[in-house]
Amino acid sequence: MDVSLTAAHWVYLGGIVVILGTMLMRKNIVVPAVIGTFLTAFVFSDSLVTGLASIFNASLVAARELFNIFLIISLVTAMLGALRQMGADRLMVAPFRRVMRGGTSSFIVLAVVTYTISLFFWPTPAVPLIGAVLIPVAIRAGLPPMAVGMAIAICGQGMALSSDYIIKVAPGLSAKSAGVDPDVVADRALVMSLIVGLTALVIAYLTQRRHMRRPAPELLTDWESRAESDFAKPVGDAPDAGAAPTGGGTTTGPAPAEAATTTAPQTSTAVLAEPVTASARQVIDDTFKSIRAAKTFAVLVPTAYLAFIVYLMVGKFTDLVPDLKGGDAAAMVGGIAALILFAAAATNDKKGFLETTSEHLIDGLVFAFKAMGIVIPIAGFFFIGNGDFSAAILGLPADATGPTLLFDLVNAAQSHLPQNAFVTSFGILAIGMIAGLEGSGFTGLPLTGSLAGALGPAVGMDPATLAAIGQMGNIWSGGGTLVAWSSLIAVAGFARVPVLELARKCFVPVVSGLVLSTALSVLIF
Repeated sequence: MDVSLTAAHWVYLGGIVVILGTMLMRKNIVVPAVIGTFLTAFVFSDSLVTGLASIFNASLVAARELFNIFLIISLVTAMLGALRQMGADRLMVAPFRRVMRGGTSSFIVLAVVTYTISLFFWPTPAVPLIGAVLIPVAIRAGLPPMAVGMAIAICGQGMALSSDYIIKVAPGLSAKSAGVDPDVVADRALVMSLIVGLTALVIAYLTQRRHMRRPAPELLTDWESRAESDFAKPVGDAPDAGAAPTGGGTTTGPAPAEAATTTAPQTSTAVLAEPVTASARQVIDDTFKSIRAAKTFAVLVPTAYLAFIVYLMVGKFTDLVPDLKGGDAAAMVGGIAALILFAAAATNDKKGFLETTSEHLIDGLVFAFKAMGIVIPIAGFFFIGNGDFSAAILGLPADATGPTLLFDLVNAAQSHLPQNAFVTSFGILAIGMIAGLEGSGFTGLPLTGSLAGALGPAVGMDPATLAAIGQMGNIWSGGGTLVAWSSLIAVAGFARVPVLELARKCFVPVVSGLVLSTALSVLIF
């Protein structure tokens, strides 16, 4: 397919190169992204007004598309704040300590649970479920927050989504464009995704192992109280301030809920030994009520989310209830979090729970935007290269078709690929990864599928194999492991790590896995 490139295409390509170079230098890419948006719009429209307006429009469109992720982070964070106020968060994670006793076991459990849930229901509902229940346990067990984010991103947004073996939306798109059997693409994509994922997990574990700490309640306390400044530095590389010493030393004492549980029997003995005033008895009664409330919510939250998982499975395999997918499932997670927030706030503060609830919601929203708001102008730059969003950013009429700058560039590049199986395979992988820069992971599948169908016979390869390779590039890149303006922001939000740093940390493990998977695919299939 011949593509006529304009000056706007070249300016947009220059913006991509500058952004990638800035990322490699470990610098912030907001300014290059905003300037790239302005120059692309200005050159495309030949209008300074449109160029200036595009800076605002791009961020507005990006915010609209990403706000669902921001909102669910806010709701779950607000819920955890209310649970933390009564001490239920620590009691809730206590049963998992039997399995997640240290950093290594926590890493493995997070990986297995994330992959299993994401394979059946996509990562969208899986991340908040894990964020609400398992991440606090892993942090307390000594797993660094960055390792938490890497494990979830690699297994959910990467390994599970790139094969999409159960729901099969991705293999269907790839196969339809390549003109091959979807089941063949799905089978080969599953094998490739496992190779990429296991390779990435091993590298991620080895790079993060030295940051693991001895299990301690203080680790969870420090993680929960991360301030805005924590998101400006690579937290995965620095020792946690409250980390327990690796040998000797003392801890600062049990957490509030644990302390209450420990001291309650002693208080009861004192009551029998000497007279108790009315005020002292009231304090004792309030203490036991607080402990009972914490225990109740510690059981309620995991039970509610377990019931939701059962509901998803019933909907998936039967017709008894609606089959929820993607955004609908995530909305349910947010709704459950909101109701638990209201109940917990009312339990903590019966008279002022309306104000308390609002405070928790504000804290959740502030946290989400402090941690993740930086990705909005970056996403805006890549959205201007996507035909689904470029018209709105450029101020074109509602019925106008926007330019597809990114895909035009990819189409123009594919004609220069040499006729060799290895070169073609890695070329399609690279095209898929570039197409994934727009941040969804799925929109480039028709492109790589079409290239697979056209180039496969010419180089003596099965188009299904090339389609699966392109699928790996698209989804591992844009699905949420390599670009910060994708659903990776949800993972970073729940792990409480800088999203740009998480994307950088995932780069070497994921790309190493993709290279190994592509090479083996050419030899095996």
